[in-house]
Amino acid sequence: MPAPAAPSRFDVETLRSLAGDRAFARGRDYHKAGQVTILSLEADRVLARVAGSETYRSVLMGKAKRIGGECTCPAFEDYGFCKHLVAVGLTANDAISAGVAPSASPMDRIRRHLRGLDIDTLVAMLTDLAERDDTLFRRLDLASTAADGDDEALLTRFRQAINDATRTGGHVDYEEIDDWAAGVEAVLDAIAGLIPAGKAALALRLAEHACSRIGGALAETDEDGQGSNLLEQVARLHLDTCRAAPPAPVDLARDLFEREMEDEWGQFARAAETYADILGDTGLAEYRRLATEAWNRLPALSPGRKAAYDADTDRPRLMGILDFFAARDGDVDARIAIRAKVLRNPWDYLHLAEFCLSAGRTEAALQWAEDGLWLFEDDRPDERLVKLAARLLLDAGRTEKAASLLWKCFTRLPSLDLYRYVREVLGPDFRDHAIDWLRGKLAKAAPGNGWDFPADLLVRVQLEEGLIADAWDAARQHRLSDGLRLSGRPRILAKRWPSMPPISTS
Repeated sequence: MPAPAAPSRFDVETLRSLAGDRAFARGRDYHKAGQVTILSLEADRVLARVAGSETYRSVLMGKAKRIGGECTCPAFEDYGFCKHLVAVGLTANDAISAGVAPSASPMDRIRRHLRGLDIDTLVAMLTDLAERDDTLFRRLDLASTAADGDDEALLTRFRQAINDATRTGGHVDYEEIDDWAAGVEAVLDAIAGLIPAGKAALALRLAEHACSRIGGALAETDEDGQGSNLLEQVARLHLDTCRAAPPAPVDLARDLFEREMEDEWGQFARAAETYADILGDTGLAEYRRLATEAWNRLPALSPGRKAAYDADTDRPRLMGILDFFAARDGDVDARIAIRAKVLRNPWDYLHLAEFCLSAGRTEAALQWAEDGLWLFEDDRPDERLVKLAARLLLDAGRTEKAASLLWKCFTRLPSLDLYRYVREVLGPDFRDHAIDWLRGKLAKAAPGNGWDFPADLLVRVQLEEGLIADAWDAARQHRLSDGLRLSGRPRILAKRWPSMPPISTS
């Protein structure tokens, strides 16, 4: 047997980049404190236990700057690369520098020890462990069933195992979810083992059953990320079984379409794309036919028209399916038409205009943006749609129309951010125009009710433009909000003119 390849060091700066400075520092502390126990040190994989508030299993993979891994800690589920993986990388680097042989790891010692035992001793050890470990028992039970049973017996036994593993008893709480998920994973692994055993068609039937059971069970768990892992695993299992024992393309298309439309968890989202090589031209044509027929039954949505709940649920899925096929054909007009069937609000018009722009249809983008503004001109302006339309108008040389649009938006939704944007687009002439309008608006404002501070924006704009004297004058005459007073800006005025009376706050 050839000697195992020597492990390679992990690049420290890459570890820092993956984890971030704070997690890297904590991982370095764990490493220095000796909280890492390396179980297996291989050429491109390190298995370790890291002791903290709890003991976590960490696997670091790759070498040099190509690094990945996984960890059982909650931080890995939430944020990705964690302090425990940093600690493992630094500890592995020290072991490699010290010349520790891969064969010196605890797992390799255990393997050598087990190889020296006779079969009866190994059987006794495993059965003893299986009596106390439900997950191990389930793995061994299914493996032995797969070796001995015929297809019908296997189907019955495995379906029962899926039912047992996914049973929740009404609810699986946070403390129990890891054990529950491990039991489900064990069954999925056993089903996957049927594929190389020549029973892929049977495995597909079991995968379909597992998809339904897991989806239903997750609604009764505090899944905390474990559910996502199970959904990914069972979706991958379904795909693998279809590749190993492809169903009839039309039948597969119909089954996948139904699953995608009814899928609560997104297991079968974009199924036509994922299964395209298995569906082939015949299956894809059937998938497209089903989606097109369902889409054509839905009414177009225009402003003020509401869809039934079912249609609201189906519509985005059907849009995604048909957009995949249209994109596959390179049919931009069809992709525009799909989006143009759902135009209920300014956001829909913005989304369509942005798509047209990304597809190089600049004139169409401007037309849709202007249509959206015209249809909703009596409503609160959508600032994003206004900005897009103004930019396209300026690019088309229609400066006066763009300026009118931006001015109308500013006078209806005045804000400092919008002021900054419009001033940058239209130039310095906008400044005096806007300040005069804000002064006029302030002069006409009714006495405040205790929560209204109409002078705030004028003062902020004047400070933005360096008009300190004007800002001071406005601040002395009108009430300012606590937010502006506490921002420190009025203190700038007081420092400049310390002899002036205090700014009014009531």
